[in-house]
Amino acid sequence: MRWSMKKHENYAPDYQKIFRKNKDRTFRTLLGMYQGKYVQLFWSVVFFLIKSSPAWLSPMILAGIINVVTNPQGNAVHKILMYSLFMLIVLMQNIPTNYMYTYFYSKAIRQVEKELRCALVRKLQQLSISYHTEIESGRLQSKIMRDVEQIENLSAQIFITVLGILVNVAVALIVVLVKSKEVFLFFLCTIPVAALVIIHFRKKIKNYNTEFRKEMEETSVQVMEMVEMIPVARAHAQENQETSKMEQRLECVSNKGFRLDMLQTYFSSVNWVTFQLFQVLCLIYTAFMGLKGEIGVGDVAMYQSYFSTIVGSITGIVGLVPVISKGLESVQSVGDVLLSEDVEDSGTNKQVINVEGRVKFEHVGFCYKDTEQPVFSDVNFTVQAGETVAIVGASGAGKSTILNLVIGFARATAGRILIDGADITALDLQTYREHLAVVPQNSILFSGTIRDNITYGMEHVSEQRLQKVLEASNLKEMVESLPDGLNTQIREHGGNLSGGQKQRISIARAFIRDPKILILDEATSALDSVSERQIQDAVAKLSSNRTTFVVAHRLSTIRDADKIIVMEKGGMKEFGTYEELMALKGSFYHMKEMQK
Repeated sequence: MRWSMKKHENYAPDYQKIFRKNKDRTFRTLLGMYQGKYVQLFWSVVFFLIKSSPAWLSPMILAGIINVVTNPQGNAVHKILMYSLFMLIVLMQNIPTNYMYTYFYSKAIRQVEKELRCALVRKLQQLSISYHTEIESGRLQSKIMRDVEQIENLSAQIFITVLGILVNVAVALIVVLVKSKEVFLFFLCTIPVAALVIIHFRKKIKNYNTEFRKEMEETSVQVMEMVEMIPVARAHAQENQETSKMEQRLECVSNKGFRLDMLQTYFSSVNWVTFQLFQVLCLIYTAFMGLKGEIGVGDVAMYQSYFSTIVGSITGIVGLVPVISKGLESVQSVGDVLLSEDVEDSGTNKQVINVEGRVKFEHVGFCYKDTEQPVFSDVNFTVQAGETVAIVGASGAGKSTILNLVIGFARATAGRILIDGADITALDLQTYREHLAVVPQNSILFSGTIRDNITYGMEHVSEQRLQKVLEASNLKEMVESLPDGLNTQIREHGGNLSGGQKQRISIARAFIRDPKILILDEATSALDSVSERQIQDAVAKLSSNRTTFVVAHRLSTIRDADKIIVMEKGGMKEFGTYEELMALKGSFYHMKEMQK
């Protein structure tokens, strides 16, 4: 093996630093995401203030017009025209300023959305295989898509709704305070009461909504279960019973939905009446002030408008609480990934330039995290370059664990593993794996062409080399039978291919890498006899002159292996050639006899 000591700087995305710096301070973390975009946000706020001006200027302009009409003077027509012109300008400016406001805030939010997802993708590529084994892929997908979307929604609500509410309430209160301290005090006394009453009724509706949503979620689960059970139900003539059960559940959902509709109608009516009563109270109060000559008729209308704006804005904040809560929870959820320290970090280790293929286990033991019982301990064996080693044993004995240790997906918790005499923990795993190829038990194919799947990770593969690989992997005949040949599209997870075809594509993918070390994890399991023979023939060609580790479930397939490792729970039971182990008449011999 040859290597170099070229150092890599650990990539530390800004988002990891932001989350680490503001750990347990979720809102500060959210603000930190917009570092470098504060200028965009500043201009967004500026244009927001301008574009929102009709909301708080219109009542003043309307009040001015009404006051002129109710108390006309010599230049009344001129004043009305000026007020109208000013109103027109205030309204028309909303078109360009709203565009600019949206441009700046949306650009910032979309950049954060993209960068955050990229940071998550980079982190997932860095996290250890054990992390991905422990965490369901659906949860990780949800973090990248759903949680980032919730953060985006939270950011958008802050800039669209919350900012608008704060500005409108602040401006309205300032205008009222400047115009009349008496009305301002009235607002301070009545608005909190009105808001609390409305919030109280909204909470009641929310509770019933939550109950109904849970019922719907439970019903959705039962519907999915029913659909999955259709073949079983039909095979056991249980269609009517399943239909009856679902009808009862749907009847319950319908009744709860009707009850919710009636409650929403009642509470909404009470909510609306409460709001209108406070509006009337405000009207009466300001009307008496108008009768006493303390304010003009137009001012009465203006105060009505501001009162409505403030109460509506405060109650609107309550409606945003679920969105804000979900957004902040999503920030924490994304942080769980970005702050995870279960990272496969070997970038500063020796870069592997060439591999001969000698593998040695010295007193190797392995134990999973949070468990005291080791999978195995004190495993010792040596594999020379170019040898084929078969690993056999009962389920759970540690066969796949040995493969993961050789690949570097897992780290030995005791002893050491030597690759060409170098400790695997001292190697740059990324460059080391460039000399490996893995054919898993369940072939992993992605949506794309057959060519894309075979040449995955390889650049500029010649057509001549590709044809040789197809022939060696017994794939040529199948590819030639397809109308589009190598350009045939593979559906998600290889849905339009048989198990044997998918496995041969995996073998072709390994062939084209020309690896020094080959890993085969039960490559022929769950295949019919014809497919198995084709796979075995391809594997024999592939493993020639390469260090090969094979996990086998059928002992008849490993007769030609140079060495056989027999694993039992707790460690390696036997190690030797096929003939040696059969002559020993130990565990391997008895396993072989049982499969006759």
